[in-house]
Amino acid sequence: MDIRKVKKLIELLEESDLAEIEVHEGEESVRISRHSQISAPAVATAAPVAATTAATTTEQSAAPVEEVPAGHIMTSPMIGTFYRSPSPEAQAFVEVGDSVKEGDIVCIIEAMKILNQIEADKSGVITAIQVENGQPVEYGQPMFVIA
Repeated sequence: MDIRKVKKLIELLEESDLAEIEVHEGEESVRISRHSQISAPAVATAAPVAATTAATTTEQSAAPVEEVPAGHIMTSPMIGTFYRSPSPEAQAFVEVGDSVKEGDIVCIIEAMKILNQIEADKSGVITAIQVENGQPVEYGQPMFVIA
């Protein structure tokens, strides 16, 4: 199935009240859901979140707040697998502290066996990388912080 069709399905899902879309074209099929059914590894969130945990008594204490550097949050434009370099033995496209210009390639996201080069959507300096190499990413998931 063409990646443009998948992107269009994602847009339709976002614009509607539907929780899931499933499309079959011949032998190919794709299911897009708002909520992942697969438990993904923990990834840093885009904004600090204060969580509370119940203590052994009726008291509750606040969990530590995770610090996220200030700046522009660059999010994933699609669902797939995040790669920091073009091949396992190659150097990463960007590291924390690197300057990037809008349009520079910052990573690759593999979706449906297609390697999609992802370009920086803003010029600046990479202050944080929010995803580990080889980890799955969701649509809209924070990947980089650019200051």
